[in-house]
Amino acid sequence: MSETPDLECRDISKSFDDFKAVNDVSFSVPQGTFFSILGPSGCGKTTLLRMIAGFQEPSSGDLLIKGKSVLDVPPNKRPVSMVFQHLALFPMMNIGANVGFGLRQRGVNKTDITKQVERVLERVGLGGVAERPVSSLSGGQKQRVAIARCMVLEPDVLLLDEPLGALDLKLREHMKIELKQLQSEFNTTFVYITHDQSEALVMSDQIAVMNQGVFEQVGTAKELYYEPDTAFVAGFVGEANRFTAKVKGSAGGSVEMVTSDGQTLHGLDARRSLSVGDSVDIFVRPEAVRLSRNQADVAAMGNTGQGKVANILFNGANSQLILRDQTTGAELNVALPQTGEFRDLARDDVIHFGWEQQQTRVYLADGEQTDV
Repeated sequence: MSETPDLECRDISKSFDDFKAVNDVSFSVPQGTFFSILGPSGCGKTTLLRMIAGFQEPSSGDLLIKGKSVLDVPPNKRPVSMVFQHLALFPMMNIGANVGFGLRQRGVNKTDITKQVERVLERVGLGGVAERPVSSLSGGQKQRVAIARCMVLEPDVLLLDEPLGALDLKLREHMKIELKQLQSEFNTTFVYITHDQSEALVMSDQIAVMNQGVFEQVGTAKELYYEPDTAFVAGFVGEANRFTAKVKGSAGGSVEMVTSDGQTLHGLDARRSLSVGDSVDIFVRPEAVRLSRNQADVAAMGNTGQGKVANILFNGANSQLILRDQTTGAELNVALPQTGEFRDLARDDVIHFGWEQQQTRVYLADGEQTDV
């Protein structure tokens, strides 16, 4: 018999007049899972999180925590805690008072509050600082205090509303690792919303990609990146070169397509679902493209060309080239290999490129995927 999930949403919808912000969303989150909801601004993720917290009522559907519906349970009685984007720490209280605030609201005696606050501060790496003012903390330490304030209440589910959004880039990168470590330490179910794909990919056990009120796909980071179900997921998760094209021919599972600027591309149509004349969207990851100064090195690949370096975007290990196809003029974003082979590559240099058919992800233009 399967274990009851910590959180389950069944056909949850939320409408504001004629606008449906969340549209029949269903999912479940097993105990101890780091579950992220990833999507652009306005996709409905914050509305969904607020319904789980109890700050908004669903228009329809059901919400269950540990197998029990919480629709009629007020926010302060639900076994959830929430970390807000701006943390909402009380500046007039010291660290210990902030962390113990919820316990005081519950009527826990002072001695027990002191013990529980010290215990949870130790677990988040802030032992011995309970008497210090909140203003003395760095941004990352404030994040840990906000989490400690929630975790001292021992919630079944911790909700996190884009908590890293206000941090600078370097601290945000550090806190991604810390948050994942804290979640593992407490073994508490985290439900995390973000528009930042890097946050979701690095930290999550499962990710739901949300768009226009619905989940486009739920899966692991690798599943979303390497096997996107829809064109939206392929374009939103990770970097990708995108082409629009029409199917020119198909034989033996291989499909030939011609882009809007006249480039011929090849992909695999494993389901044999494409027909000549179909409009398709094509996605190719920058790291899938191989570079070579010798045409023979890429000649056997399914898609080849010659491009002039239009720009070099240096970003250490994540450096990229912008190539302009010598035949069509189309631009191609290519990950720059870190072998040192192309270290002396300069703007206006001409180089050969290619990628295999199986690296070409193809979707019917109406959004239906072909399995490539």
